[in-house]
Amino acid sequence: MKKYKIAILDDYQNVALESADWSVLRDRADIAVFRNHLAEPGALIERLLPFDVVCAMRERTPLLRNVIERLPNLKLIASTGSVNASIDIAAAGDHGIAVVHTGYRSDPTIELTWALILASARNIVTESNSVRSGGWQQTVGTDLRGKTLGVLGLGRIGSQVARIGSAFGMHLIAWSQNLTSEAAEAAGATLVSKDQLFEQADVLTIHLVLSSRTRGLVGATELGRMKPTALLINASRGPIVDEQALISVLKNRQIARAAVDVFDVEPLPPSHPFRTLDNVVATPHIGYVSRGLYKTFYEETVANIRMWLDSR
Repeated sequence: MKKYKIAILDDYQNVALESADWSVLRDRADIAVFRNHLAEPGALIERLLPFDVVCAMRERTPLLRNVIERLPNLKLIASTGSVNASIDIAAAGDHGIAVVHTGYRSDPTIELTWALILASARNIVTESNSVRSGGWQQTVGTDLRGKTLGVLGLGRIGSQVARIGSAFGMHLIAWSQNLTSEAAEAAGATLVSKDQLFEQADVLTIHLVLSSRTRGLVGATELGRMKPTALLINASRGPIVDEQALISVLKNRQIARAAVDVFDVEPLPPSHPFRTLDNVVATPHIGYVSRGLYKTFYEETVANIRMWLDSR
């Protein structure tokens, strides 16, 4: 019986093998785990060349046509998450490569969004670092009760973020291209115009799918409308916000702070300004990184691979 080769990509925390029972595959497959990320296509192709199956963790490693067409042994891409925009599905189909997905839960992203909001509002990172270095109180935090939470994208995630804002006693406003007054009201929010969203929000949180319509949707004009005391939160996708425009308003103190979990280039380059600006809380795209969700991801990935092997 042929033994297949399986590559697990971008297992940053080295938890893939402990998150599911991979032993059900070992009689028919050899499994290799890669913790380090490769961005350069040539190096990625060289790494993946021997493998029949590639397990992709969300969108960490793009599998585009220029990579797929140079992997003659590849027969299956097993992606975590219900969709993966970084996989060229058409190219995979052209080369007879099957693509399978797992389920997804949005609650880890909702929880992280509120962790970012609270960390930013109460200067948690600054104060924690002060204690670690022998200091004491350095800043005065911002109250949330009575403030306005602006939600850009009131869908599955945004509506739940809004409901938590209501529990904090915040006034809720929202806008997106297709949002109706009825849908906003159902989530306890008021539909406003795009300009009003940026002008009125004390905390503006982004919850949109990245697409041609939303790429660069938050640019210099929108950021320029925000209050100088406002907080911007992005746990959705980096390119929705014009990154250079955001860096500029943060450097010039045109808004108070930003908390971001997503970036134009990931992993974030070592010299990126977000690593050093004192009014930024930056986390390494961990909105979907939780033990429960990883368990779902990898258990369903094993099941998908096993089903594929059974069909061979």
